[in-house]
Amino acid sequence: MMTRRGQEPAAARPGPAVTATQAGGAVVEEFPYGLGPPDGILALRYPPTGGVVTDFPESRNDFVHQVYWSPDGVLAVGRGGTAAFAGPTSAVWVRQGVVAEVTALEVQTVVRLCVRRAPDELVRHEATVLAISPAAVEAVTRLVRPGTDERAGLAARAVLLGELAASPADPIGFGAAELGPAGAVARALTLDPADRTSLPGWAERLHVSPKTLQREFERVYGMSFSTWRTRTRLQASRAMLSRWSVTETAHRVGYATASSYVAAFTREYGEPPGRHAHRAVDAQAS
Repeated sequence: MMTRRGQEPAAARPGPAVTATQAGGAVVEEFPYGLGPPDGILALRYPPTGGVVTDFPESRNDFVHQVYWSPDGVLAVGRGGTAAFAGPTSAVWVRQGVVAEVTALEVQTVVRLCVRRAPDELVRHEATVLAISPAAVEAVTRLVRPGTDERAGLAARAVLLGELAASPADPIGFGAAELGPAGAVARALTLDPADRTSLPGWAERLHVSPKTLQREFERVYGMSFSTWRTRTRLQASRAMLSRWSVTETAHRVGYATASSYVAAFTREYGEPPGRHAHRAVDAQAS
């Protein structure tokens, strides 16, 4: 059974898309299954509409565990000063009572699943990126499909949680949030890895000197602005490669040419992005 709530947001202003929080809300489709007992599930689907980016600001839910997944884009996950990315072949798990922020990188479909009870293999993680198997994808698709009855929805819930519990996990640790200029730049680049603003450009925006901003990056993150930006871009690109070509991924994370992206990726991970993408696809299918 599906219900629909929320108002259609105003059209996005020219330039970068606004978030749902900035727009005052987003359209969401609700699919509740067996919500009385603790073994129910609430599936929420946020369709790409109105030029608005779906976001879930930093918050803590003390009542339900949450799973986030996007079939057609990348999600950025923040825990204090730590960031991670999940593409269409991955889901994000956030345990009940854990503070986290989840934001789509563009206008895309986002699914949010809320459960009160989950397998111990999942509950032991505070927050983690999990590989999502084809069977889990099919289960999520069924949960957000109009016309799915409660029995089928609860069966899909069991399949989904079982598959996620058996999936390889990449835990997202918590890093102390940095409220200074380096933290502001880091958060902006996490949400838009393709931003090509230079260090002097960021310094001018933040009314500090380039030397001060560079020192702040080295103090907070233990590396230069350039190194931090490169690593964040490459990390985001790994989540994109399952959906986009190497060339498209390179442009989406701010590289002017595919060759410069391939060289940077290979230096960081010891293999070219094309090989990494093929391995990820093979692992998901196995």
